[in-house]
Amino acid sequence: MTSSILETPAPPSLYEWAGGMAALEKLTDAFYGKVELDPLLQPVFAKMDPDHPRHVARFLAEVFGGPKSYSDGHGGHAEMIRHHLGRHLQEAQRRRWVQLLIDAADEVGLPDDPEFRSSFVAYIEWGTRLAVINSQPGAEVVEDQPMPQWGWGEAKGPYVAP
Repeated sequence: MTSSILETPAPPSLYEWAGGMAALEKLTDAFYGKVELDPLLQPVFAKMDPDHPRHVARFLAEVFGGPKSYSDGHGGHAEMIRHHLGRHLQEAQRRRWVQLLIDAADEVGLPDDPEFRSSFVAYIEWGTRLAVINSQPGAEVVEDQPMPQWGWGEAKGPYVAP
């Protein structure tokens, strides 16, 4: 008699679970629409490139296990850090950014199951805190810093906070 071992398929990436690039682009479009109307954040993004929401969608996609199109086309994590240098972001702005992104996630129908949302919000909290740190005087770019990789409940891969 032979027995077969059933293999459990690997869980989908956060990128797949979110709905892929289309869902993340919908998210960033809705989010930056909110930012344009927000008195605390609008000044920070007043001169935003019209393609900025797409760039952020690609960044999030890569962090959540999707294609590496941000790294391939925009320089990876070091380039994202460069965009924050000298911006002097404050905690109130960070908190508003997080809240508006969560509101946009609800609005566009990103999955709202606890497992996905806890991972999603954990990355957003972690990433926005790094953005604030990297926006302050004296922050420097570490050129070979790997792109963060976020999974179900934890960061993956080597990453060194500033």
